[in-house]
Amino acid sequence: MKVSPSVRAVQVPDQDPMHPDFTSIYIIGNGQVLTIDSGEAIDRYQWMLRGYLAATEHAEIALAGITHHHADHSGNLKWIHEELKAEILTPKNAVPLLKGKLPRSGVSHFEDGQVIELDGGIKVRVLFTPGHSVDSVCYYLEDEGVLFSGDTLLGSSTTTVGNLGDYRRTLQSLLELPNLKVICPGHGPLVHDPRERLQGYIDHRNLREQQILGVLKGGGAMSSWDIMLQLYPDINKRLHRAADGNVRSHLKQLEDEGRLTTYAGKPRRPSKRKIEREHEHARQREAVIRQAKRFEADKRRAMIRAQENAPTDEWIEPPRYELR
Repeated sequence: MKVSPSVRAVQVPDQDPMHPDFTSIYIIGNGQVLTIDSGEAIDRYQWMLRGYLAATEHAEIALAGITHHHADHSGNLKWIHEELKAEILTPKNAVPLLKGKLPRSGVSHFEDGQVIELDGGIKVRVLFTPGHSVDSVCYYLEDEGVLFSGDTLLGSSTTTVGNLGDYRRTLQSLLELPNLKVICPGHGPLVHDPRERLQGYIDHRNLREQQILGVLKGGGAMSSWDIMLQLYPDINKRLHRAADGNVRSHLKQLEDEGRLTTYAGKPRRPSKRKIEREHEHARQREAVIRQAKRFEADKRRAMIRAQENAPTDEWIEPPRYELR
């Protein structure tokens, strides 16, 4: 889908409630292009991206950037480098969080405010925008007014927040960008009212803080989970953990500001034997998954070979045909 003269979106359908509507990979420029995010390390993202390049683009991926380290945005970095020969771009503080996801070579790092120059005079500026995650970044194509927000701002819902103070500062800085016309989020539809949506996010966080304070004014100490259940009575249960995380981010900021008294909890301490058993189960599961992927790849190759070669497994002597 064309977004602006230099930007296209590859929108991959997604049924995960944390990824509303679809997850997007963005392509910027012509000829040697920049992609932003790569989707999860599952076949449909690779098929969609490769298929889009083959069917629609007369281009090659030269650079592949990410908005943050989460697996639904960085899962295919090795594949893009190994299969499409792209150079990978990440912020330095994402590297420890990308363990196992980066290729051994072909990785570069960018700084806050750095400009990525593409063919045709296209300039994309990197903006460090922590809040959703510590390594979150946005990309801004100012000449065309296009902001690539990753999970900092979504297309059809609010996002989860790791550090609320950072996140509020990030939203304010994005609100002040010049020439902002459209936001390309990591999930969900494009945002064509960017300033109104950013202000709505700011207002939403302010309202949520007041709601949390209102719940706590009822008296007595409460857990974040109990607060969440009062604030989100009708939310999809599969989103409970995410909602609880947002409540905790508000509580952490209120605590840092000296507005709350916090009573330390008592964490569960699993036994060493249980930890070892869980690690072994995880290792076994990963081995089965890898084996299944090899079987699937072998099956695909066998199907291709079957289409290319005569059906000698079906006939000792195949039927023959001659005109009368």
